[in-house]
Amino acid sequence: MPQDHFCPWREEAEELKERLTSLEAKMATLERHVFGRRAEKLPTVAAELRGDEDSTAARAEAAKQKRQERAARKAEEAPAREIRHAVPAEERHCPACGSEDLKPLGKGRTSVVYEYMPARFEKQVHVQEVLACACGRGVVTAPPPARVVDRGEYGPAFLSHVATSKCADAMPLHRLAQRIERGGVPMSRSTLTDLFHQAASVLMPLCQHLLQCIASADVVWADETPVRVLDVKKTRQGYLWTFLTQTPEGQWLIGYRFSLGRASKTPKEVLGGTTGALVVDAYTGYNAVTLPEGRVRVGCWAHVRRRFFEALPTAPEAREALDFILALYRVEALARDAGVVRTDAHRELRQQQSFPILTTLRAWMEAQAPRHLPKGPMGQALCYALTRFASDARLPLDNNRSEAALRKAALGRKNFLFVGHEAAGANLAGLYALVATCEANGVNPEAYLADVLLRVQTHPHSRIGELLPHEWKWRRAAGPPDSPLQLCR
Repeated sequence: MPQDHFCPWREEAEELKERLTSLEAKMATLERHVFGRRAEKLPTVAAELRGDEDSTAARAEAAKQKRQERAARKAEEAPAREIRHAVPAEERHCPACGSEDLKPLGKGRTSVVYEYMPARFEKQVHVQEVLACACGRGVVTAPPPARVVDRGEYGPAFLSHVATSKCADAMPLHRLAQRIERGGVPMSRSTLTDLFHQAASVLMPLCQHLLQCIASADVVWADETPVRVLDVKKTRQGYLWTFLTQTPEGQWLIGYRFSLGRASKTPKEVLGGTTGALVVDAYTGYNAVTLPEGRVRVGCWAHVRRRFFEALPTAPEAREALDFILALYRVEALARDAGVVRTDAHRELRQQQSFPILTTLRAWMEAQAPRHLPKGPMGQALCYALTRFASDARLPLDNNRSEAALRKAALGRKNFLFVGHEAAGANLAGLYALVATCEANGVNPEAYLADVLLRVQTHPHSRIGELLPHEWKWRRAAGPPDSPLQLCR
């Protein structure tokens, strides 16, 4: 019988073999996820790099630096109040001779105790002075206090506390209402919801400008995560997208956009018509802004590393690829330690050390490719790797920054479960953006929002960028004591 008659059977056998390999890999991943020890889970790059530092001197230097950073944070933590403790009258005599002629010895013995002072709300009764002229025809009234919302009963600091509690602390509004009532202010969840959306509405122009600034940057990170949206008798799937960038000065700008679907519409609305680099995972929804003319797509080596780790149960040789990837991260750690990130020196370091690693890794992958089925875990990992970052110091090695920007949203998703409707999702995304940008730049979001909620309504729109968190911080620090950007304390 001719050999060709056996081809269909051979093709079917190959297909069955591929399906079996894929199922075995999925079963191994599931077993590791459900029953595996922590040691069998993917270790972080930082943990593996720390394992390389077997030098006692290196460990001591790292510990010293951590202590210094912790001490610097403590110095900025809380206002200090000195409490004097006098020696009791019955003990004010010398234990040696009994004399009562005692004098202070230095400044005294000092110790530090951190104490919690319960936060409090106050009911402010504003009385506007009214003056009448003796002629009986003229009356002059003092100006009313500034309000975020006309005739509103809640001040900017109160609205800022509500927004920060939900967006920074992932606190559901019904729990926040209970806490506020314990503070002596009658409050319902519906009222808090209205206040939250009022604050978002006032700040929306600033949130939109933040996204525009991110879209105009040369390098943008992006990612998305699901969020449930309330629907008739059930919930539906929505998505929270994050877009972020880093300024040349090292400041982070983090924006969010909410949508009811995961299609490419949202990336097109935010990044459409812009050029530069886009650091994302393999999701095809971003193709609309990268193909055929748009941003250059930059892959994520953290995802490559995860793919090779998942291939280990069926392909132990994937350990070699993990070692290659760890070597790439080791080069990035050298750049961070030398303080040359995003500079020409960083690019030269990548060319000298990272590029040879990538060349060796490519040769290894080409040798491995014929040995693995394309749809198997090892085959998919081999197809995922990218090498574009080596030629540009501005490009990161992975997309971990955007994934980290969504962790707060993931925590909120567990706490308040869903958003009420599309407009509520848009408001949540806007406030998330301002709060996250504050935290990324060392700005207290509660103090920032309390100031900007009033300022944004009268600030010239052409200069609205001055109110973004990183600019607000710089201007507040650089301005004189009587500058309008100085907070009243």
